[in-house]
Amino acid sequence: MTDKILHDFLIIWATIDPIGTMALFTALTASLSPKDRRKTAFKTIAYAALILVGSILVGQLLLGAMGISLLSFQVSGGVILFLFGLMMIFSKDSPEGTAEPRHDISVFPLAIPATASPGAILAVILITDNHVYSIEEQLITTLNMLAVLCITLILLLFSGGIIRVIGIGGASLLTRLMGMILAALSVEFIMEALGIEKWVNAIH
Repeated sequence: MTDKILHDFLIIWATIDPIGTMALFTALTASLSPKDRRKTAFKTIAYAALILVGSILVGQLLLGAMGISLLSFQVSGGVILFLFGLMMIFSKDSPEGTAEPRHDISVFPLAIPATASPGAILAVILITDNHVYSIEEQLITTLNMLAVLCITLILLLFSGGIIRVIGIGGASLLTRLMGMILAALSVEFIMEALGIEKWVNAIH
């Protein structure tokens, strides 16, 4: 059981990527007040938790009922992430300019697809497979996932210190850098889903 807990923790940590989420959060909230930044942090984690817990509870059944494969879901998530990465790279405004007016960045892109990424959703569905794992094991995995989200929240709340150091100009540069990383990550999602990455590795 201990091995599974550690195994699941590492998978969830890698797919949620708290450090990367903090960097994106820092870039997108640089122009917000400390109060609004804290509010956005709590909302981001709350939405991400709802999405991931929902994925554990009904994700497998819902996708199956709709005839949607997990790989198709991963490809679509990768495309959305790629488009947002381009928006961040070519934005002419400050980091908050990457979002539409009245658009809640705590929902998109911070909760999904940054925190509750396609990879994270796919991972929690697979490691709580109803046909493989007991209810007890699925509950432990859920608690594992919530623990990673709590760590992510702590990092988001302390991101204000990063903003004070790098300033608005640095945050704008960080936004474009994170856009490039997100675009590259989205390509990885798509390549992995289509099996292209395996072909490339086989060639080398």
